[in-house]
Amino acid sequence: MSVPLIQQLRVGSYIIGKKLKGEERYPLVLMLEPLFQCNLACAGCGKIDYEDDILRRRVSVEQALAAADECGAPVVSIPGGEPLIHKEMPEIVRGLVGRKRFVYLCTNALLLEKKLDDYEPSVYLTFSVHLDGLRERHDASVCREGVFDVAVRAIGKALERGHRVTVNCTLFDGENPDEVADFFDFAMDLGVEAITVSPGYSYERAPRQDVFLPRSRSKELFRNIFRLGRRRRSKWRFNQSSLFLDFLAGNQSYQCQPWSSVTYNVFGWQRPCYLLVDEGYADSFADLMENTAWDDYGVGRNPKCNNCMAHCGYEGTAVEDTFRRPLTALKVMLRGPELEAPMAPEVPMLDAASDTGEGRRIPVQEVRG
Repeated sequence: MSVPLIQQLRVGSYIIGKKLKGEERYPLVLMLEPLFQCNLACAGCGKIDYEDDILRRRVSVEQALAAADECGAPVVSIPGGEPLIHKEMPEIVRGLVGRKRFVYLCTNALLLEKKLDDYEPSVYLTFSVHLDGLRERHDASVCREGVFDVAVRAIGKALERGHRVTVNCTLFDGENPDEVADFFDFAMDLGVEAITVSPGYSYERAPRQDVFLPRSRSKELFRNIFRLGRRRRSKWRFNQSSLFLDFLAGNQSYQCQPWSSVTYNVFGWQRPCYLLVDEGYADSFADLMENTAWDDYGVGRNPKCNNCMAHCGYEGTAVEDTFRRPLTALKVMLRGPELEAPMAPEVPMLDAASDTGEGRRIPVQEVRG
């Protein structure tokens, strides 16, 4: 894990405060989507398939800052669309930084070098650059040649100016573990602070549905990647908790906590999470937290959730577990995830063949490494 100490302390104190107040559900991250419009059309993206009038909509500065105040989460992730298209994005970021929120401004970096003058380096601001692999792999993922080279050049410029920079990597079906390991080595050589990694979620609106990883293959893929890192003695830094990485490797039977990463976008407060786009919206943050049927979502509870292992749903669970089992989390951080023992039993899944939303619960056979 590679997160500045001040960020760890602020997030830790926020969690302790919530626990002292007896709050069971609270967000760690606000996913602030200021627009859906993008300058790419990636095969696995479910955020750009809207009518033109919706793609032209923007969350205003006032709306963005009000959402952050209403929510109170210590971390604000700004995805899209492509946030740098938003003309008022520098003002939004300044407002969030002024509130001492840790901002992760997600970008494909096509505009980053041009926009760098608009942003002051700060411990509270990180450019999270989307890279899904080395040149050929990434350009295929975003469906355009040359994007990788533009992004790598922009990362270098941002680092030269003293900005925090991470790489946001989504892995899809058919990934070659050796190529992913080579990419992780490359990212470390670039000098980025850390990597955020996650299996791709199967957006219903995505142009292609054959690129997404089922859970069993996700776990095998991550074990194979981590094995390579261990053999190479690579010192990969991840912008994620050690227990989330352990979960990716199949060692934790976690359930999703969708409330740990709440979403505000051009439609308002999205139920229940960033990834499920057709579940409705709440009128306010309080309405979202109090009147969302949280128990209807997660593995074994909703067919849409059954293959999801995305960090926006499970990092919160892992952080909660870190507070409950700090010694276990420390052990994984020092030694890395277990890669050879049998994997943890999977949460029972809904029968995919069922004709009803209720479904018949069936056990998932334990996968062994």
